[in-house]
Amino acid sequence: MENYLQVLEESLDKKLDVLERIEALCVSQEQILNGDIVSEEEFDSSIEEKGVLIDELTKLDEGFETLYGHVKEQLAEGKENYKTQIAALQKRITEVTEKSVAIRAQEARNQKLAEKYFLKAREDLKKGRKSSKAALDYYRNMNKSQMVSPQFMDKKK
Repeated sequence: MENYLQVLEESLDKKLDVLERIEALCVSQEQILNGDIVSEEEFDSSIEEKGVLIDELTKLDEGFETLYGHVKEQLAEGKENYKTQIAALQKRITEVTEKSVAIRAQEARNQKLAEKYFLKAREDLKKGRKSSKAALDYYRNMNKSQMVSPQFMDKKK
């Protein structure tokens, strides 16, 4: 049982480490989106890296749940024997939960920033299209005005 509790504690430590790396990526995404010039390559790479970390987090969650399912009944029966380990696990679970809430809040802020960026980019694209269409129409009209239609000259006197 001691070994199972140790493995659960290590799993939570790994989960906290992954959550801290995800949080760091969220902060860097916010900095990218708040910058004067948004580097789409950096933003995309941070999203891909975060996806890898989320997959790792999911695996850790599944492993934790499976192991906890095996020892749940034994822990309930021997609460007094493992009081300190259970308290340590509860503390780490609280830290994981707080970190998860902080990441969700950061993600919500980043989503708003990303929506704002994409809306601005879409508007800039529309302006560019209108400008190029106006320039093209102008050049077409100017080319037509320089063409002199055929003239017929009467040479009779």
